[in-house]
Amino acid sequence: MNAERSDPPPDELQPTPAPDAPSAEPSADFANRGLLSALLERPVTVSMVTLAAVVFGVVSFSKLPLELLPEISYPTLTVQTELPDAAPQEVEQLVTQPVEQVVGVVQGLRRYTSSSRGGVSEVTLEFGWETDMNRASLDVREKLDLVELPDDARSPVVYRFDPSLDPMLRIAVEGPYRTQDLRRLAETLVSQRLVNLEGVAAARVVGGAEEEVRVSVEDDRLNALGLPFEEVARRIGEENVNRSGGELRDAETAFRLRTVNEFESLEEIGDTIIRQSGAGAIRVRDLGTVTSGTDDREVRVRVDGT
Repeated sequence: MNAERSDPPPDELQPTPAPDAPSAEPSADFANRGLLSALLERPVTVSMVTLAAVVFGVVSFSKLPLELLPEISYPTLTVQTELPDAAPQEVEQLVTQPVEQVVGVVQGLRRYTSSSRGGVSEVTLEFGWETDMNRASLDVREKLDLVELPDDARSPVVYRFDPSLDPMLRIAVEGPYRTQDLRRLAETLVSQRLVNLEGVAAARVVGGAEEEVRVSVEDDRLNALGLPFEEVARRIGEENVNRSGGELRDAETAFRLRTVNEFESLEEIGDTIIRQSGAGAIRVRDLGTVTSGTDDREVRVRVDGT
């Protein structure tokens, strides 16, 4: 028996294309249509959000301050110099004016203002916005090394702030110690740590008893030796020196000179020679005594009655 083989029609031999696989992620158009559908299905929510944004915008715009000439604070440096026991006129003549003359030529300076009050001189320098304040601070300090101030004036201190605009925080230091010990603690520990904090421009210690060295000279000894008291004070000031000695240039190198000869102990003050004569040297200890004490307190600080 013979079996006959029949071939399938040509159409059945063609492979059937596979249906497209579904996309793993929805297309961007589908996502946009889904978001738009969600917004259209919640008209009340959309209206409330839009209305809240408009209300907040209107209220904020109405409270926006508008000034024709707004106050602008320029970068500033303040030079503070103390001249103890001096009247405002003396401070202006002996301290403020010499400081203004040397710092008034600093590069980038827009203008400067000064304030002279009893015992304190403050010169505020305003610079342009493009000024490098680190360089300006160095320039000001270099100029101050050249200024000639009275012997009893303290070294000028440069602060990077305007004292008339600074916000202040007062911290009280108290404890079962002497007032001079508390002040020394505030100056050497608390004040130094506060200055190192970011955002703190300066820290000043007020109150307490400030230590000082007293030289008590007897009038009888001065009269017997024929020494005026002014000569004793002048010689002590000349031997206690810490000031600039100018500048020494060598080719492209500049060396700044400084004379440092400050007293470090009471014995050094007592050994200071006032006058040299044929009979020998007249020293401070031959005229009186040198003791360590506290200055006359002019300010008392109380916190909660303490």
